[in-house]
Amino acid sequence: MILVDTGPLIALFDPADGDHAWCLNRLKIIDEPIATTTPVLTDAFHLLGPASIGSRRLMEFIGARGLEIRFLDDADLARAFELMVRYADHPMDLADASLVALAERYRLRKIFTLDQGDFRTYRIRQGQRHLNFEILSDAD
Repeated sequence: MILVDTGPLIALFDPADGDHAWCLNRLKIIDEPIATTTPVLTDAFHLLGPASIGSRRLMEFIGARGLEIRFLDDADLARAFELMVRYADHPMDLADASLVALAERYRLRKIFTLDQGDFRTYRIRQGQRHLNFEILSDAD
């Protein structure tokens, strides 16, 4: 499973976005399920605008099961808040923190993001180890 950040969701469904073509091409070669969190969706719908074609396309994509939605449980939310405090100097928002918390829970490392600076900084805790994210564009 690959986690999806806000940036690609906006770019995929807003044809005017400068990263639209790149994200569409990247999505076509992804052969694993993709998932995101409710905080990321909140960001995406806010930035796309509720009445936009991008919002409608994203809704259709979710409805067609193109994107799995993962909800945060109490432990995930507590971890997300802990991460936001830890990375306060960066700063980390709830959407990014939710992706890191989910990566830790499901032992995932791959992320589809346009925000490489942040996701090169964040670490995924797995036991005593802290691992880097595998950013999809790194393979290009």
